[in-house]
Amino acid sequence: MNDGIDGIVPIGHKPIVERSAVATGLLRLSSDSADAIRNGLIAKGDVLEASTVAAIQAVKDTPRIIPHCHVIPIEGCNVSWAWEDDSLRCSLSVSAHWKTGVEMEAIVGVSAGLLCAWDMVKSLEKDEQGQYPETQIESIQVLEKNKGS
Repeated sequence: MNDGIDGIVPIGHKPIVERSAVATGLLRLSSDSADAIRNGLIAKGDVLEASTVAAIQAVKDTPRIIPHCHVIPIEGCNVSWAWEDDSLRCSLSVSAHWKTGVEMEAIVGVSAGLLCAWDMVKSLEKDEQGQYPETQIESIQVLEKNKGS
């Protein structure tokens, strides 16, 4: 029975060209968490180092997370972190020569990097009831997508 839902979109006919994408997102944190990260006082370890690894791994695992994404031979992935007051910004660029774009890989990488950072500081972010009233991930977006010829 075909209910109108197809599988992965065929791309075999498309040429292999250079592809790149840049994405970013923001993790809003308490000043206590921001200070602890800046001063290397997080019990789980170096937040930026671990979150960079999580972001890169997520880029590589995007087809396992997003079912309709193709497996893409990733050639480059750069992760950067910047403070905006007490908020932590993750920016990530991905590149490949392939038949389809890498923007999903970029936003999945940013998302995983920010989630890893949150996980590492969640004990500092919780209030007395165990909730996260101030912590949030926001503004995840693709800033740029390029397709060569």
